[in-house]
Amino acid sequence: VLEAYKQGLRPALGYELNPWLLCLANYRAWRAGCHGKVSFLKKDLWKVNLSDCHNVIVFLAPSVKPPLATKLLAELPDDARVVAGRFPFPCWTPSSTLGQGLEQVWAYDMKEVRREVQGSAQGSQV
Repeated sequence: VLEAYKQGLRPALGYELNPWLLCLANYRAWRAGCHGKVSFLKKDLWKVNLSDCHNVIVFLAPSVKPPLATKLLAELPDDARVVAGRFPFPCWTPSSTLGQGLEQVWAYDMKEVRREVQGSAQGSQV
């Protein structure tokens, strides 16, 4: 969230259920001079409507990626971009990648992901 803010993405908002991680995130924002400029909310990502989000950054375990992919496909607009850290989405082709190993990230453009997913669904119906 801090890096997204530093790169000019507004609003910069994060969701976290773990109170310790939420406190740590707010502390890091304060230390970075971003207190009041970024927000971290104690909310369940699965219950938040993401339809007005255009940039989504996730750091989640591989087991969570398939159900999250379904949620993102259902809610995000076509012009949204999703960036996954540490683990890629297993069934999506990234539009770009950066870094290596634990520092690698994968970027996905939702319009392209939808096109690919729809193409796969049509191909499996034949």
